[in-house]
Amino acid sequence: MTASLHPARLPEGTAPDSRPSDRLPVEWRISDEPVPYPEAVAEMEARATAIREGTAPELVWLLEHPPLYTAGTSARPADLLEPERFPTYQSGRGGQYTYHGPGQRVAYVMIDLKRPRRGLEGPDIRAYVNRLEEWLIQTLAQFNVKGERRDGRVGIWVDRGPYGGIKGHEDKIAALGVRVRRWVTLHGVALNVDPDLSHFAGIVPCGISEHGVTSLHALGHLVTLPEVDLALRAAWEDVFGE
Repeated sequence: MTASLHPARLPEGTAPDSRPSDRLPVEWRISDEPVPYPEAVAEMEARATAIREGTAPELVWLLEHPPLYTAGTSARPADLLEPERFPTYQSGRGGQYTYHGPGQRVAYVMIDLKRPRRGLEGPDIRAYVNRLEEWLIQTLAQFNVKGERRDGRVGIWVDRGPYGGIKGHEDKIAALGVRVRRWVTLHGVALNVDPDLSHFAGIVPCGISEHGVTSLHALGHLVTLPEVDLALRAAWEDVFGE
C-alpha cells in the first residue's frame, strides 16, 4: 500500500508546457510495504523522465526494501563479503556497497537541480549532496542525536561516547548515494531506524572497514518510522524549502 502526504499530479489532458514541474509542489509518497529494488528503480527512472518533460511534479519517496545489497559505481568486488546472503543489485548511483532492509528508512529524491531552492541557487551536485547531509543532520537533531559529516567518509556519523559507547568511536547512522541525469536527481539517502545491523556484516559498508554502523534504536531512541517520516518532512522544509 502506498500513502501520499502531498499528492500532486497534472490533471488529465494538461499539456506538459502549460504547468511545468518547477511550478508544482514536491510530492511526498510513503510506501507501507517493502518495495522490491527493481520496482523502485523503474519507478524512479520513469518519474525522473516525467519531471524533465514537465508532466509530473518532483518527488520524495519514503520506503523500505526487503533485505538486499546494492553496489554503487565505485564498488569493489572484494567488499561483497557474503555474496549469497542477500540479492545484490548494481544501482548506478555513486558510492560503493550498502545494505537496505526493513527498519531502514530509504528516501529517494527526484528533484530538478535547475529549480532554485534554499541552499541550491543553481545546478550544483556537490551543493546538493551537502544539502542531503544537512537534511539528515537536522532530522536526527529532532531526536537529540548529533549527526556529523566527516571528511573522506561519505554519510552521517555518530560519536558513540554520549550513548554509552567509547568516546571517539564513530559509527555510521545514515548513507547517501545519488545519481543525476540531465540535472534531475535519483536515489538519495538511507537512515537506520531499527534495521537488523547484523545484515551489514555481508559487506564492507561504503568501503569503510574501520568503522561500524548504528541506528536510532541502538542509540536508545525507540522511535517509529512514522515519527521519522514527520521529522524528515519538517527538516526538508528547513533545508530545501523555497
